Order: sequence, then C-alpha cells, then structure tokens
Amino acid sequence: MTKFIRLLLAALRGTENHYTSGSINRAIFMLSVPMVLEMVMESLFAVVDVFFVAKISTEAVATVGLTESVLTIVYSIAIGLSTAATALVSRRVGEGNAREAGKSVAQVILVSIVVALLIGIPGAVFAEDILRLMGADAQLIARGSGFTRLIFASSPAIILLYTLSGCLRGAGEASTAMRSLWLANGLNIVLCPIFIFGWGPVPEMGVIGSAFATTIGRSAGAVYQWYSLMRNGRIVQVHAADFKPHTAIIRNLLGLAAGGTAQFLVGSASWVFLTRILSTFGSDVVAGYTIAIRIMIFTIMPSWGMANAAATLVGQNLGAGQPERAETSAWRAAFCNMLFLLGVGILFYTGATQIVGLFNRDPRVVEIAVQCLRIFCLGYVFFAYGMVISQALNGAGDTRTPTLINMVCFWVIEIPLAYLLAETAGWGPEGVFWSVAISESLLAVIAVLVFRRGRWKLVKV
Repeated sequence: MTKFIRLLLAALRGTENHYTSGSINRAIFMLSVPMVLEMVMESLFAVVDVFFVAKISTEAVATVGLTESVLTIVYSIAIGLSTAATALVSRRVGEGNAREAGKSVAQVILVSIVVALLIGIPGAVFAEDILRLMGADAQLIARGSGFTRLIFASSPAIILLYTLSGCLRGAGEASTAMRSLWLANGLNIVLCPIFIFGWGPVPEMGVIGSAFATTIGRSAGAVYQWYSLMRNGRIVQVHAADFKPHTAIIRNLLGLAAGGTAQFLVGSASWVFLTRILSTFGSDVVAGYTIAIRIMIFTIMPSWGMANAAATLVGQNLGAGQPERAETSAWRAAFCNMLFLLGVGILFYTGATQIVGLFNRDPRVVEIAVQCLRIFCLGYVFFAYGMVISQALNGAGDTRTPTLINMVCFWVIEIPLAYLLAETAGWGPEGVFWSVAISESLLAVIAVLVFRRGRWKLVKV
C-alpha cells in the first residue's frame, strides 16, 4: 500500500517524462493517473453545466443539447489538432530532440488560434440560424441564441485547451495537463450557479450564464497550459523565436491533423444527424438524450485518459526505435480500460433510473435518458478496446486508418441504421440508441483487427 501511494503521488507530481524504458505497467500507471483525472475534469464540464441548466427548464437543456451537437464539430477539429500535437511532440521527445519538440508546440499554438477564429466568428454571427437548422422552434431560438453565440465565440479557449493538452501529453507532462483542467473545471463549478441563478451583485443570467462560466474556466486553463509550456528548463523547450511560422512543421502538423480532424469530424457529424433525427420526436426526447450523453461522457472521458496514455507510449517508443514495446503498451492499456468500463457499465445499467433522477424529474425525460443509458452500457466493453486501439494508431501518426474506420462505422452504418430503426421500423428514439451501440462495437472489432496487422509501426512522423 505504501508503494502504491508513493507511485500515485509521483504520478500526480509528474516526476517522470520519458517512458521508453523500464516497466511498461509502471509507465501506463504513471501516465494514466493524471490523464484519467484530466479527462474526469473535462467530463465534469458537461455534467456540471447540464446539472444546473436542468434547474431552469427542459427548453434550456434542449438549447444546450442542440448547441453542443453542432459544437462537436469544433471539438472534432480541436481533438484532431490535439492528436497531431501528441504524435509530433511524443515522437520528437522519444528521439531526444527537445528543441524540435518546442518548435512543434509553437506551431500548434499558431495553427490553433487561426483555426479557432475561422470557426468562432461565423458561429457567433449565425447562432440563430444554427439553432433553426437543428430543428429548434422560434421560442427556443429567442431564448437560447445568446448561449449558442457565446459558446462559439469561445472557440479559441476550447481549441487551445485541447491542443495544448495534446502537447503536454506528448511531452510526458500529463500532470500539468491534469492541473490545468482542475483549474478550468474548478472555476466552472463555482461560477456556473452564480451566473445562472444570480448571487449578490451578479444578476440572474439563465442559460447564458452557463456559457460565461464555461468560457472563463476554459480560458484560465488554456493560459495556465501556455505558461507551463513556455517555462524554461522543461523537457520541451519553447522559445519566442519558435512562433515564427515554419512551413515544414506546419505542413507536417496539418497533414496529421487532417486525418485526426476528419476522423473525429466523421464521428461528430454523425452525432449531429442523430440529434436531428431525435428532434423530430420533441424537446423531451432531445433533453433526455442530452442528459444521458452527458452522463456517458462522464465515464467515457476518463477512459479517453487511458487511451491518450497509450498514444503517448506508442509515440515515444516508436521515436526511440522500440515498436514491440509500443505494441505491448497499447494492448495492456486496452485491457485495463476494458476492466474499468465493464464495472461502470454494470453500475450504470442497474442504477440508471437513480442516476438520471439526479438531473431531471420529468417522467418522459427520465424515461428516454434511462433507455438511452442502458442501451449504451451494453457496448461498453467494445468501446474500451475501440478507443484505446484507435488512439494508439493516432499516436503512431497513422491518423488515416481510424478515419476510414469511422467513415464506414458511422456514416455507412450508424446513420442509415438509426433512421431505418427509428422511422421505418417504428422503434422511435430507441432505434437511434441501438444504432450507436451496434456501430461503436463494430468499430472496436475492426480497429483491433487492423492494429494486429502492424503496419502502423512503419509510419514516419
């Protein structure tokens, strides 16, 4: 027990950065602990927001759900850039090239800012049109467009929080990324109820107050990450001169990010279509689905921490010329993730009604959320392997393969199946939920088969 506590404290402090030698189990633990806690904090953004927004009205929850379904496109781009950042930085760190790693970080920051502005400005300007396109009625648009507008305006904070975390993870600085999310989410938890319901001199803002709280929290986290990366004496050395555009690095970054972004954009776009199908069944269905998704994210995001640990281990070990160690690391991380999600799936399936009841008491909303959550839980074991193995491929710099797998599973199978089951077969919302569980499970099977072939070991970054 004493040894475990020492390891836990070392992982939280971030005393190790290189994971190309020594015990693989120790490396997974040292990376996974801060990354899992980082993802827990990221998932709390979703849970905290919907918890307080649900106290306003079902319409407010639907506003958040419709906005977030479109905003997943922003998240996809951010995750794609983050994936590229992790692959680049981890490979340079594995090679022992701290200066080139620093130059890569600077180019990630430049690209992130430009992309965020290109997305955020149009999103803020056309907020009402976005809600209308997603099937919102006139009343919801009138009351919720301010929330949508502010969330899109905060795109720089959203994207930088993801991409800088990717840089830190690639450098083995997972504990710093974790602390940045603690800071961001801590501010969100404190400010969310204050801005939504009002307190002292702060007026009651309603649903838009949630957007203000989230934006402030994410901005603070991104600033902390930037400061941490710019400090001297760290494993990644970033200098002011590195912010001059470097064509070769940007081309390499965008090449990797294109695959990573397309990969998650495919998945995100499928969620947009699924939400659009569900919106035809009314706001209660969208609200129940939104609550279930937020609860699911709370468990899936920590699992992404394990997946991100696998990506860093694969990248660093390939950089150090140790492909077999990279493969072993990925399989062990996937097995650990499976054990975690198996336990969570059993807990959520049996306690779905009680868990959903913490967020909403409307019988119809609770019914939909419970149904959605239980169906999703049936695929948790497959989800566990799918996310880790996909991230391992990304960490190797092979972002193209997961993109193709996603296109087949989400666009060719999930969306048509959702419409067929919900509309043609008459299953209603349940048909949409089953389409997600089936397609995600198929994705995991395909990813495992591809990973076993081993072509990712030959990818050059």
